[in-house]
Amino acid sequence: MASVTHQHRASPSAPPAPGAAHIAPAEIATGVVIGRASEYFDFFVYGIASVLVFPSVYFPYADRLDGLLYSFSVFALAFVARPFGTALFMRIQRRWGRGIKLTAALFLLGTATVGIAFLPGYATLGHTAIVLLAVFRALQGIAFGGSWDGLPSLLALNAPPERRGWYAMMGQLGAPTGFIVAGSLFLFLNLSLDRGEFLEWGWRYPFYVAFAINVVALFARLRLVVTHEYTQLLDEDELEPISTLELISKQDYNIFLGAFAALASFALFHLVTVFPLSWVELHQTQPITDVLTVQVAGAFIGILGTIASGRIADRIGRRTTLGTMAVLIGVFALFAPLLMGGGPVAQDLFILIGFGLLGLSYGQAAGAVTSNFERRYRYTGAALTTDFAWLFGAAFAPLVALGLSAKFGLIAVSAYLMSGALCTLLALRINRALASDED
Repeated sequence: MASVTHQHRASPSAPPAPGAAHIAPAEIATGVVIGRASEYFDFFVYGIASVLVFPSVYFPYADRLDGLLYSFSVFALAFVARPFGTALFMRIQRRWGRGIKLTAALFLLGTATVGIAFLPGYATLGHTAIVLLAVFRALQGIAFGGSWDGLPSLLALNAPPERRGWYAMMGQLGAPTGFIVAGSLFLFLNLSLDRGEFLEWGWRYPFYVAFAINVVALFARLRLVVTHEYTQLLDEDELEPISTLELISKQDYNIFLGAFAALASFALFHLVTVFPLSWVELHQTQPITDVLTVQVAGAFIGILGTIASGRIADRIGRRTTLGTMAVLIGVFALFAPLLMGGGPVAQDLFILIGFGLLGLSYGQAAGAVTSNFERRYRYTGAALTTDFAWLFGAAFAPLVALGLSAKFGLIAVSAYLMSGALCTLLALRINRALASDED
């Protein structure tokens, strides 16, 4: 009966089945965009601060390179903690419900974010400040894992079959949107304050804003996810918060295939956002405000690329789109040393082209292979697949890229991106052979 109900909802011309819940895909997409944009704003506020703030405030005893590497080590903790957050909050949902789970996760995220905003620096607390920064960062990761609301999975199952690529890219718009807001805010502060004022108190304002945005996003998402219609849709589509251990024991191959299928996109993610800031900060090749300006412009290109990915995927298929973009990312990787090692114009081209490729690839990175999950495993499976894609592809990207580039040159960036592209192509090849649905 559930599959029959879904077929009626999936067809734009068929009326809903008797008694079936109905929420328009556009309404679900709105909830997805709001939720993801708020999360990515938090994400990029911390990422930018990892370059512009934390090496000076929390690692002042280290030289410029080591300070950045220490900062990126703490940055990675959120991605390590994220799968544990998913497992913990799935358990909370099974016991107390979806609304309690989402409220608790976003409350934890807001608490950790505000904690960072008020955290004194190394000059006041010494190494205790670093420990607390690491704790707050890990709590952010746990909260990010717990904030999974199932809306992307629900959207994928309720989108018209001929427009799955279009609706799949909706949630991905949150990434460039979040970067635009975060990057613009840091740009404004850097232009308005001198270096001393910015490091003393100015950098804390984006974290306050992140907390306020989380509160607004919480109510916007709760307004949808706790409704009777939403709950009924989840039940009809068998989207359940399955035990993580059960999921891994039954669907481990799908989790890892899904994570590696998106590896090229996730590797590129930090190499066009956080890494260029760190490289310029380290080598002082141009003013940081100029880099932020170009990156904000690049994020707008990323939005266009994300939108275009929906159209392209609906024509040639999501997996084909993801594979094609992995090839193009591999080609782009060959030019990375020439561009990032050049002058300001070449570095700007790296950022702008990179954001364009990121939009086209990341736009279809979510859900391209999660259709392989059995229906009852898809809710938790999509969450864990995303967690591991971030962990394998993006968590250590700034740390590895900057550390290896400082030692061996920018060829390390090429190698990193090429390895991601190859992993994506291999995973998609295996996935295509195992796929049980049309795409």
